[in-house]
Amino acid sequence: LKFLCLTENFLSGSIPPSLGNVSSLSSIFLGQNRLSGLIPETLSHITKLLELDLSFNSLSGSVPSSIYNMTSLRYFSVGSNTLVGQIPSHIGYSLSNLQLLILGSNRLNGLIPASLANMLNLQILDLSNNSLHGSVPSLGSLANLRELDLGMNLLEAHDWSFLTSLANCTQLTKLSLRGNVLNGSLPISIVNLSRRLEYLSLGPNQISGSIPVEIGNLVNLFSLGMESNFLYGSIPSSIGKLRNLYILNLSKNKLSVRLFADLLFAWSLDFSHNNLTGELPPVLGTYGIGSGLVSLHMEGNRFHGQIPERWHLLVSTRQINLSHNDLSGVVPKFFEQLDKLEQLDLSYNNLEGAVPASGIFTHSAAVVLDGNKGLCSNSPRLALPICPGISGSATKVKHHLSLLVTSLLIVLPPLTIGSLVLIWFMLTIWKKGSFPFSRWDLVSKMFPNRREVHTAPCHDEKKLKRVSYEDIVKATNWFSLVHTISSTCTGSVYVGRFKSDKSLVAIKVFKLNEPGGYDSYLIECEVLRSTRHRNIMRPVTLCSTLDSQNHEFKALIFELMVNGSLEAWLHSEQHNGIPDKVLGFGQRICIAADVASALDYAHNELTPPLIHCDLKPNNVLLDDDMTARLSDFGSAKFLSPGLVIPKSLDDVGGTIGYVAPEYGMGCEISVAGDVYSFGVLLLELLTGKRPTDDMFVDGLSLCKFCESMFPDRVAEILDPHMAHEEHQGCTEAWMQRYIVPLVALGLSCTMESTKDRPGMKDVCAKLSDIRASFLELS
Repeated sequence: LKFLCLTENFLSGSIPPSLGNVSSLSSIFLGQNRLSGLIPETLSHITKLLELDLSFNSLSGSVPSSIYNMTSLRYFSVGSNTLVGQIPSHIGYSLSNLQLLILGSNRLNGLIPASLANMLNLQILDLSNNSLHGSVPSLGSLANLRELDLGMNLLEAHDWSFLTSLANCTQLTKLSLRGNVLNGSLPISIVNLSRRLEYLSLGPNQISGSIPVEIGNLVNLFSLGMESNFLYGSIPSSIGKLRNLYILNLSKNKLSVRLFADLLFAWSLDFSHNNLTGELPPVLGTYGIGSGLVSLHMEGNRFHGQIPERWHLLVSTRQINLSHNDLSGVVPKFFEQLDKLEQLDLSYNNLEGAVPASGIFTHSAAVVLDGNKGLCSNSPRLALPICPGISGSATKVKHHLSLLVTSLLIVLPPLTIGSLVLIWFMLTIWKKGSFPFSRWDLVSKMFPNRREVHTAPCHDEKKLKRVSYEDIVKATNWFSLVHTISSTCTGSVYVGRFKSDKSLVAIKVFKLNEPGGYDSYLIECEVLRSTRHRNIMRPVTLCSTLDSQNHEFKALIFELMVNGSLEAWLHSEQHNGIPDKVLGFGQRICIAADVASALDYAHNELTPPLIHCDLKPNNVLLDDDMTARLSDFGSAKFLSPGLVIPKSLDDVGGTIGYVAPEYGMGCEISVAGDVYSFGVLLLELLTGKRPTDDMFVDGLSLCKFCESMFPDRVAEILDPHMAHEEHQGCTEAWMQRYIVPLVALGLSCTMESTKDRPGMKDVCAKLSDIRASFLELS
């Protein structure tokens, strides 16, 4: 036995010391379980051990000193436990071959050993969320270091020499020092960090000084956090040149002067609680991809003047807070047209005049206007003075409303008491098990045309973890925009962590008041009940209850796919040529084979077959080892005899470019439609081109483009971003063995006639053979 992986299996108890007798082991993965007790010292007897992962458990005590002397280790992770003790000073010499060291989220204390600088192969170092103190040692000798997380400790900067030394770490993409006591003035050397740096977090740290103008040198920054410090001066205009900067948090500092930076591409901007003056910048966040500013916080400053009319371009913004400033003029009417706006706080300014009456202003809980003495409104929802010139008819309406309220006060109490008694009675019966069916049976009853799906038994409802609305609110920080992964017309997906768990989850909250929202929830539940496959995303549990407003609330909780969607890997502009962000040819074959396996299972092993109906890269998620999982079954259909023939593409629910052409002609839903979508996805994997690319005009499509180059010129259609080391071997034999058969398979799947397309069983078999052949040679 060489490889032992029992990750995420709800294992409890202690790690058996006898495991140390399996001397042939090279890898032990026991993370994300419920293991407790001490780490056995006997594990150090496994002299060939390369990888040891015990993270996300409840292990206690200290790490045995003998394990710190296992020179063979390359990967050592014991993060997110309750371990105590100190990191030995000699660790850099005894574990000099380590590539990954994760000790974060424990109860370690003491100093960070200077000997870490001797781990020349180290790529990831995580010591966050402990009680480490003292100065941060210089780590500039770690040329391969990609991620350094020292956040949430008690560390000091001393002379900041450690930061200067990190300029030698040219592979660094993440640096987190947040939540320490670094103190002192921010050194200019920060601008010399790696140009590959994507994530930089420095707050809160009691750092003083000004933000260097040269911060614009860090051209690949995605997230910059300097909040809750003592920074002063202006915000450099060079920050506006960071075209990849999507999250910027400079809140709770002493920044002053005007805001000159043109941050046109950001998703989340927080300048709150500073001393910024002048007028609001007219073009802030109004240009990015899809006008993408989602969250804007500028409260607690000294801005004056009017709210810029140019802000009508903030069509994607969901949250705006301009409270506690000195703004004047009227509340702009364009706020009514910002359909995605969910929270608007304009309180404690000098705004005046009539407040708009439609859009977000129809939801009093979403708008805060307190402290503006000159505002008025003819809407009773906003609790503002009535605007001058109110008509007599409006007065009559107000009188009738008063009578209606009085009548309701008489009728509602007995109705409410009766309803509560009925609910109590139903819950009592439910808890006693008097109902002969479960919630899954209720779901089944809502699908009258569904036949029974014969498959491996899924989780019994009683074994599903119970999650309340309050749990979800806390996990998502009140459905914070920062926690939002994606949002569609039927639901929003948030990232969060439940208090009782240590692993992150994805929480899909359904918009039940939107068309299709409830049906989407029901079909996802049916997929949960009916399927079990390694390449299909299944919820780990659900939440069906009432929210704080007593509205129906439905949510599904999934394991978080840490590598995101296939769409982001194929088309993200953020990698800028960095190899780690590019899919290699082998990875693309494996992803295609994974998706084919999922569709083969859905089409051929379920009764009746399950049709996905919306296969596209956005709905293919990648887990931590890049295994593909098919997700988002909100548009799926079970191919039962009573299935209604769609009257339009809206009834199918697919996406332009991927949806089968026969659906546009009113043909019935079939497995062939998924086969077509898979063919498009396979060609997109190979070419890197979306089916909606600008080049596809005048009758030219992705399929026709590939067909026109097949077979002699297929080398010309390959994605130029594909990993270069694999292209160096692109001989004619390599093309004929792998590329030509894959393109041919994609073209056969996208044939116009459904009868000419292969079934997913054949497609899956061919892809499995190609993958096996490629992996054998590589």
